[in-house]
Amino acid sequence: MNLDLTESQQQWQAAAIAFARAKLSADMIARDRDEQFSLEGWRQCAEFGVQSMPIPKEYGGLALGITEVIAVMEGLGYGCRDQGLLFSINAHLWTNSIPILLHGDAAQRQRYLPGLGNGTLIGANAASEPEAGSDVFALRTRAERRGDRYVLNGAKMFVTNAQVADLIVAYATIDPALGPMGITAFIIERGTPGLVIGKPLEKMGLRTSPMAEVIFDDCEIPAANRLGREGRGVAVFECSMEWERGCILASCLGVMRRQLESCLDHARQRRQFGAPIGKFQAVAHRIVDMSVRLDTGRFLVYRIGWLKERNQPALRESAMAKLYVSEAFTQSCIDAVRLHGGYGYMTEMQIERDLRDAMASTLYSGTSDIQRNIIAKCLGI
Repeated sequence: MNLDLTESQQQWQAAAIAFARAKLSADMIARDRDEQFSLEGWRQCAEFGVQSMPIPKEYGGLALGITEVIAVMEGLGYGCRDQGLLFSINAHLWTNSIPILLHGDAAQRQRYLPGLGNGTLIGANAASEPEAGSDVFALRTRAERRGDRYVLNGAKMFVTNAQVADLIVAYATIDPALGPMGITAFIIERGTPGLVIGKPLEKMGLRTSPMAEVIFDDCEIPAANRLGREGRGVAVFECSMEWERGCILASCLGVMRRQLESCLDHARQRRQFGAPIGKFQAVAHRIVDMSVRLDTGRFLVYRIGWLKERNQPALRESAMAKLYVSEAFTQSCIDAVRLHGGYGYMTEMQIERDLRDAMASTLYSGTSDIQRNIIAKCLGI
């Protein structure tokens, strides 16, 4: 297994770093404080090609391989301070574009993928509910077939991009007695009668990524907007989660790399007790641990690309990558704050925001304990 980036992949990553530094990081302290989503940043990412990376050329996409996509995301994480924007793009890609690409029919792909790729459409995913978070298959949102339409009723929680979304991939059950076999996926367009965007949710981190409740109140959608077969929603959801868990933390690798370089510079320049603080083992060992976490995390994430490009399943590997990188990212952020001392706790240094953002990574796309459950099941226990 050779996980070295090819020359083309290195060029994509370098271009992503330069683009992110130049276009995506302005006014971050104020935008984080004001919970301001950057629509301009979204459009600029689309012009660069971020949203169209995995979309086939017949739908206007770049048709990049998954390893190229991971490399670009790592580059964006390294160069961009707006992790909320990158999180919104990841949610759009892995839980909206990819399910429509892999499970949509020809008409759905033709109708939605060009807009999702060129940035004119923003996608969201509505799966979690007030009483069905980690246990997503216990969802209560109902979908009733009435002739050539479905009528949805229920409420969803933690819907990333809800306030700005043009398109929501949502999950509902046609019959709770069927359990997982009753769950069905749907594509719901903005402006559909009965689709209500509820209360915005204020968050600890990723504050530039909008999130809200979504309510379906006799929400009627054409049967043609069912995504996949009736009762096959679990397959659609698990497919999107496998992609998301494997790839969503690639941008976090870029943040970890930037943090490591910043901590190395600080350890060399900051002097205490007559010597650079890097000469003290307590500091040096902390930086070594950050370096080990980064290299280990990169292996786990790029292994997803290697497997997917060979059409191999990656359920266990995706869960491992999600579990390890999210926990490693959080620990490295804590170490970076501690290493910078009081300065690390100050908003102006823009280190404490990384820690607040990192905490979310242990929760979204399944908590760390859910990832352990998946891995345990794969191991036969």
